[in-house]
Amino acid sequence: MIIIGVALVVVILVFGIAAFTGAPYVPSLKRDLSTAFDKLYKLGKKDLLVDLGSGDGKVLGAAIKRGARATGVEINPFLVLWTKLKHKKAKVFCGNIFKFKFPKETTIVYVFGDSRDIVKIVQYVQKEATRLGKSLSLVSLAFDVKISGVKLIKNEGSYYLYQVNPEKD
Repeated sequence: MIIIGVALVVVILVFGIAAFTGAPYVPSLKRDLSTAFDKLYKLGKKDLLVDLGSGDGKVLGAAIKRGARATGVEINPFLVLWTKLKHKKAKVFCGNIFKFKFPKETTIVYVFGDSRDIVKIVQYVQKEATRLGKSLSLVSLAFDVKISGVKLIKNEGSYYLYQVNPEKD
């Protein structure tokens, strides 16, 4: 009984720390992902999706289902483990999203940040676009962003599709 209690406290602490250092865990809904990846941005075999704050891996699973390659980064080690067990084809890393280097094949980034961090997240995506030397598509759930070099392409429901261009020297 003590072991279960200690384990429960550890899980609560990890989820609590993750919520204070980033966005809290809020799972994506399948119908919303259908809007994002079938209507807003046709995700397919040519794509490598990076999910910043990949949570339980639902977005990664939706990408794989559509033939795309999928990579996620998540700060919560329990959610990373869950994703690795559930989605064998996805790559998922435990760590800080602001230290994660996008693979060179990245074509699209998915983010469901919170209002306090969304500008910082989009600026990081732009920094990575600059490092990679190419424009990236960005799907944002619930947040409209207005930053130089970031162009709104389309809006579908609560999703926004942007083209994030590399910064000019």
